[in-house]
Amino acid sequence: MRVKRYVVDSMPDALQKIRSDLGKDAVILNTKEIRSGGFLGMFGKKKIEVIAATDTGGGEGTNASSGAKPAAAIRPAAAVVRPAPATAPAQALAVLTQEKRSDFPEVPDVLHTYTPPKAASHAPRPQEELLLEEIKQMKEMMKNLTFSAKDEPKLPEPLAKIEHRLLEQEVDHLLVKQLMEQALEESLASGEEISEQAAESSIRKQLQEMFHTDSSKQISAATRVVHFVGPTGVGKTTTIAKLAAEQVLKFHRKVGFITSDTYRIAAIEQLKTYATILNVPIEVVFSPQDLSKAFRQLEACDIIFMDTAGRNFRNEMYVSELNALLQTQGNSETILVLSLTTKYKDMKAITNNFNKFKLDKVLFTKMDETDSYGAIVNLIHDFSLQLSYVTNGQNVPDDITEISEQHIIDLLLEESVHD
Repeated sequence: MRVKRYVVDSMPDALQKIRSDLGKDAVILNTKEIRSGGFLGMFGKKKIEVIAATDTGGGEGTNASSGAKPAAAIRPAAAVVRPAPATAPAQALAVLTQEKRSDFPEVPDVLHTYTPPKAASHAPRPQEELLLEEIKQMKEMMKNLTFSAKDEPKLPEPLAKIEHRLLEQEVDHLLVKQLMEQALEESLASGEEISEQAAESSIRKQLQEMFHTDSSKQISAATRVVHFVGPTGVGKTTTIAKLAAEQVLKFHRKVGFITSDTYRIAAIEQLKTYATILNVPIEVVFSPQDLSKAFRQLEACDIIFMDTAGRNFRNEMYVSELNALLQTQGNSETILVLSLTTKYKDMKAITNNFNKFKLDKVLFTKMDETDSYGAIVNLIHDFSLQLSYVTNGQNVPDDITEISEQHIIDLLLEESVHD
């Protein structure tokens, strides 16, 4: 057998060369478009690659010995190369043709498509068998998933109502699923059909256990410095004024202010205004090096509230600077201030960032500006933080209170309770 490869500009050129080299009994095995020349595979000139073969010696001498007309005398129509007899070598080449067929563009109409012998085309190949097996496995997997979804038992109506309410409150869906599964297990263990009262009781109990803590929500009497950290726009300065008023008016403690929020002039003026109203001293620090002087100026104070700049929590420079500002001698607490109007995805990212420091408590603001409270549950579940206060307005010092876990649970289950 004789196999030869041609790279030509057009199919007529290929036919002429094949006819001249291999004779009219040659077989075209494959054709495909390629690019020749260019730079790094680009800007190359389009060419056609043709692979042809013959079972005989081929060439013009072969044509003469077989009594065929000379190549030059054959009409263009007769120049079309026809399939070779299905000999053993041709069958092997047919398998090669079948494997490569999908990699090549359609052959122009001037050629008759070579059809491999049926015996070869039906013979399974290892690559085909592997591909078919993988497709079969994927179909089986999709079938199992479909039936699993269909066969998954539905929640009893009382639990389904609570599930819908918790998802509406933006409680994380995985956490909701966990709550439902435990309630369902308790129902199955009792051997009785779960009622609305039993479903609500189970979910309330689980949420109460999640919120449970032995720590006090209030600022400890032994605390010397309270740091307030958080992103921009959550209301840290107003919250500090509310808590300072509580310390002055309710606990009769001498309070001092330190602010490092020199990036917003309005923030300094706002805190100075509150300091004047409460008759408490205030110190402004422009760098961590100024802290020592500020603490000396306020050494007569029982407790110092420190306001930090609410800059971009993703800024590594700010993180480093804030970490230096939180290096305080003596008893201290760091309270993370978050707004309930913030998406939980962002709230989680913020908490992850500030959790690099020693966060002790979390304080939520703007409760009056939202009807969704699931973020509180999500945050307590995902982070080991103690709840402290919640604000529900701008009035100083009134619109702040210790957060009530029972009240939050009531708000989460409100609709299902009254339905």
